[in-house]
Amino acid sequence: MKAAGIFITGTDTDVGKTVVAAGLALVLRDRGLKVGVMKPVATGCYGLEERLIPQDAAFLMEAAQNQFAPLTSPSRFRNPLAPSVAAMLEKKEVNIQNILKCYQQLQKHYDFLIVEGVGGLMVPLKKDYYVANLIREMGLPILIVSYAGLGAINHTLLTVDAAVIRGLELRGIIFNRVSVTNYSLAELTNPKVIHDLSGVPILGSLPDVEGLNLDSCQFGSLKEIFQERIQVDKILGGFTHLAPRR
Repeated sequence: MKAAGIFITGTDTDVGKTVVAAGLALVLRDRGLKVGVMKPVATGCYGLEERLIPQDAAFLMEAAQNQFAPLTSPSRFRNPLAPSVAAMLEKKEVNIQNILKCYQQLQKHYDFLIVEGVGGLMVPLKKDYYVANLIREMGLPILIVSYAGLGAINHTLLTVDAAVIRGLELRGIIFNRVSVTNYSLAELTNPKVIHDLSGVPILGSLPDVEGLNLDSCQFGSLKEIFQERIQVDKILGGFTHLAPRR
């Protein structure tokens, strides 16, 4: 049976895609689903050259309690750059066919797959091939992660336009690191403005999570806050009827 899934992209790097992906994995596991995670391309990895460790992928695997590390993050680079640039400097390549093969293998093991992109939709993976191209080949709907402060309207609408032009299905937008006290006027007004201008559903917002630490794979209160503040069923779309895989 083909697994359901979601592709999590962002309006920029470091907007919180990994936190959102991990939060979703924790909540779906709590619902009894067997959740798979994937970080197809990872840059800024550390460790020995032949065994580079992608920190984001390790965090996601811990959240989902996954195995199959080689399938989870098949394309790894040391330099924290766009993958096409990192690949050139490190004399490697982003092997798209291998990524898709790994994705297909993961589908056999899990009910629902959460795939986290690198940067945003227009990050080049290789010449004339972007993250958006990979999403189309995987056939997944996308969830956009954005910040809510000044500049969010422009960055989010550009991401929405890029997705629509390329025929991608938009499931919704989540705002990350939203202040819960002393919030700015931009944070207060931007989500509604973005929804009104784009028509894309706003599925919730996340504050900074106490006890969350990617370096040590500590999730703090992420699961509880995600359950409380995010419309998980709308992320899942029509796949909420799935029975857990035994």
